[in-house]
Amino acid sequence: MGRLVPAVTRALDILELFLDGDGTLSAPDIVRKLQLPRTTVHELVTTLAARSYITPVPGQPGRYRLGVRPYQLGSRYSEQLDLAAEGQQVARSVAETCDETVHVAILEGTDVIYIAKVDSTHAVRMVSAAGRRLPAHCTSVGKMLLASLSEPELTSRIPDDADLVRMTPNSITEPAALREALTEIRARGIAVESRESNPDVSCVAAPVRDRTGQVVAALSISVPMIRWSDERRGELEQLAAKGAGELSERLGHRSVG
Repeated sequence: MGRLVPAVTRALDILELFLDGDGTLSAPDIVRKLQLPRTTVHELVTTLAARSYITPVPGQPGRYRLGVRPYQLGSRYSEQLDLAAEGQQVARSVAETCDETVHVAILEGTDVIYIAKVDSTHAVRMVSAAGRRLPAHCTSVGKMLLASLSEPELTSRIPDDADLVRMTPNSITEPAALREALTEIRARGIAVESRESNPDVSCVAAPVRDRTGQVVAALSISVPMIRWSDERRGELEQLAAKGAGELSERLGHRSVG
């Protein structure tokens, strides 16, 4: 790694300050937060404003907010993102941590489609493949994605009189029971599937968000029942949430707090 350029580092430090608070700053704010000389801050602020990285706040003399250039750069970054490729990288990292099968899936109609998958190295593991389609209500990723829908969207996809397919004896087949489960998932922020799509496997899943905060996918960890326990479930819920959070960050999402 080459030597860092102090002036560039300071300019980037200034830009990153705008991510916090109400998104506006004055030169004295920057001096105080970064402990930089006033002359240095004045020069950097003047340069950033001249290049449209920051812009004066109308009606608030001396205060600045992010300009159009960071938005343009962020938009170009978003255009280059590939959810499947990013998901595969994060899934691999999560799988290396827990040595269980990890999926990333999206919602299409009332089904989920797996767009990324990394296998466990255990001899006993879940058998699946990227591109596979399953009923959303039978999977942890699917229930997580259904829980993210608005009530009108959910009703349009799964009406109250919908006939839900049963994949195992544990599958939810009544829309009312599914809605009750989705309410709990929304409250917890984690979805759990207990042998609902495969009689020998349980799963946990967490939501993946894009830069707007919208849920666009879910990441799950699948575990054969011979390695499943309440303690293990708790560990995997935390790991799934961490992995989903990392993938969300790659997609431009920034969590608050």
